Amino acid sequence: MISVQERILLVEDDAFLCEGLYDVLCREGYLPDTAPDLQRAQEKLSTEAYQLVILDVMLPDGSGVAFCEKLRRQGSRLPILMLTACDEEYQIVRGLDAGADDYMTKPFSLAEFLSRVRARLRQGGGNEPVFGGGVSVDLTRRTVTKDGEMVFVTPTEFQILSCLLRHRGQIVTRNALLSEIWDADGNFIDDNTLSVHISRLREKIGAGHIVTVRGFGYRWEDDI
Repeated sequence: MISVQERILLVEDDAFLCEGLYDVLCREGYLPDTAPDLQRAQEKLSTEAYQLVILDVMLPDGSGVAFCEKLRRQGSRLPILMLTACDEEYQIVRGLDAGADDYMTKPFSLAEFLSRVRARLRQGGGNEPVFGGGVSVDLTRRTVTKDGEMVFVTPTEFQILSCLLRHRGQIVTRNALLSEIWDADGNFIDDNTLSVHISRLREKIGAGHIVTVRGFGYRWEDDI
């Protein structure tokens, strides 16, 4: 059981699946809340504090992808795990581009589901800010600045960036990143998802800072 009861909003219109996931989350010690559509999800997000949103892509009153995009435009850094019955690669990229932190295709195992939930709720390491190449990451406020200007990053991008900066000048393997960001053993993760997040980070903070070390992983360089 988890020591602190995190609140989770589950936005899913399939009543059978929603009930099953709700029960599983309760058994794990979380405090789940549910919404069958985007309107009620927005109402709950406006009045309650959550640590995670689990968001279905196809909902009766609109697209979960568009809703995720809207939340990010509003400045929300709330971790978002998207669920969909569609496993085409372009749909996965659309979800990640919209600001989702992770993406699961139905059907999925409960072990995988809980692994993703734990990973999204996991907090980073120490609280001292980390710096490099004009980029500053505040681990307490969970903010990123580049040359003094605030940069919006998703929670997953934040974890990747803080990990690379904590080990700047050193090679961080892909497996090490996956292990820190998702599951302790790096299970259930599509390696392509990491590549998408790295690409988005490069667009935001400068491509030259994150160097690909082929066959190994990535290295942060202050000077570009």
